[in-house]
Amino acid sequence: MEITTGACRLGLWFVHVSWQGDLVLRVRFSRQGVESSVPAPIRRYCAGQREDLLALTSTATEGDSVMARIYREVRRVPYGETATYGAIAAKVGTAPRVVGMAMARNPTPLVIPCHRIVAKGGIGGFSPEVGIKEHLLSLERRAARKNGEFNPDL
Repeated sequence: MEITTGACRLGLWFVHVSWQGDLVLRVRFSRQGVESSVPAPIRRYCAGQREDLLALTSTATEGDSVMARIYREVRRVPYGETATYGAIAAKVGTAPRVVGMAMARNPTPLVIPCHRIVAKGGIGGFSPEVGIKEHLLSLERRAARKNGEFNPDL
């Protein structure tokens, strides 16, 4: 099967995706792009529809490395909710700093929803810009409200 690449809008950003079937190989954010084909769940998510992206997979979750275990745990954080770096670290048996490092190296954001992982005292970081993380959390908050799933802690 051939690898496909495409992009869709997410507010002022473009989400560039490389995928093969339901396997997402890479997701990146850019200020530039041209709208083209992306997996339907990602397009719906970026349009603000309630979409958890669990039908898509990432090679980053395969294996038993600390990073893969962190990524699998992050995928368990439900749409519209957040968890702290420390909470993920405790579940995986590592340090919060290691979780932060894994989030910074996440090859498939959205599929592995690193934007849902926040610092104990604030929002935490996000590459390439924390404004994207804020936008994603706001998008999920709005969709959750629309579906009657309001979470005031988000």
